[in-house]
Amino acid sequence: MIRAALAGALCLTAGPGLALSCTPPDVAKTYARAAKADWQNQQAMPPHTPIAARITGQALSPTRFDHPFERDITLDVQCFGPWCAGAVPETDYLGFLEQRETGYVLALDPCGGMGFTNPTPEMLGRVKTCFQGGPCAPVTP
Repeated sequence: MIRAALAGALCLTAGPGLALSCTPPDVAKTYARAAKADWQNQQAMPPHTPIAARITGQALSPTRFDHPFERDITLDVQCFGPWCAGAVPETDYLGFLEQRETGYVLALDPCGGMGFTNPTPEMLGRVKTCFQGGPCAPVTP
């Protein structure tokens, strides 16, 4: 009887189980998504919030990340319901930027979007391999 009462009390006090479930981010999958993106037909996308930002780093050449890249960009921050993306200043990012007439854009959503914080050497190597036309299969967890 005490167990039933305790279980009932716990059920009454538990709040709704709201959570955003994202598949683990994968640089190869995101590279493929960026390469195939239909940038002309984006009407069905969630609301966007543009935020001015500046990025400094190295762009990818055919052999490695060795082209200096320092530009003003726009962060395209998206929300899925109550969950919104964000960017952390002074943090390393691997970003797949879209070049528009108005400049470069980095789309971020609550599951990562087109940006990866603190990329590992393995992630950078995988993107380089994808860029060079090598094997570019997503890693499955």
